[in-house]
Amino acid sequence: MQPRPLALKILDFASVIVLGIATYLALVFAPTEAVMGQVQRVFYFHIGTAWVGLLGFILAAAAGIAYLVTKDMRWDRFEVAAVEVSTVFFFITIVLGSIWARPAWNTWWTWDPRLTTAAITELIYIAYFMLRQGIDDPEKRARFGAVYTLLGGVSAPITFMVIRLFRSIHPIVIGAANGTQEKMNMTSDMRIAFFFGLFAFTVIFIDMMWHRIRLGALEEKVEQLKLTVSM
Repeated sequence: MQPRPLALKILDFASVIVLGIATYLALVFAPTEAVMGQVQRVFYFHIGTAWVGLLGFILAAAAGIAYLVTKDMRWDRFEVAAVEVSTVFFFITIVLGSIWARPAWNTWWTWDPRLTTAAITELIYIAYFMLRQGIDDPEKRARFGAVYTLLGGVSAPITFMVIRLFRSIHPIVIGAANGTQEKMNMTSDMRIAFFFGLFAFTVIFIDMMWHRIRLGALEEKVEQLKLTVSM
């Protein structure tokens, strides 16, 4: 593998810095929420990881379309990176949500519309990797992945919108409540921690994506060598 570009080294360093700042803002700077107390601090990372998780799934769907149009394997590499990184972030989102839910709702899990669609979305993308592994031909695998992420990508906006369409106990953070959900109000210091958290996880997401794409290029070279040797 080629040495890391200077821009990637800088992004690695920036990722560590912004994560440290986001942690400080969430755990120290932001005031303690009056009702939920200290556990509400999980919120700042819960939303940040959810944001990049859903963003990655949408980017994967866009990459799938690009591959189907161009047949360029670089789009397949981008798609795999987006799904892999986002699946990890979205799993963290679900775990953090359960930690937050235990004292807030007195349960680790409930089949609320938002939680249900989030779990389904996570399972869809876990299945993506399991199914891809069963296809040996690179072009067939890429074509399957493109179609799968295009269809699976529908789950991301559904997960985001479901609490606006159905009655839910999950609070709405962005946008007006429709009368059935709780609207989460934040102080100015909370907003600083919230929006910086979104920024921090976006930087980290880009950094991890870049690394995963580079790893994907190396995997393709190894696979090509194996095919050459077996011929």
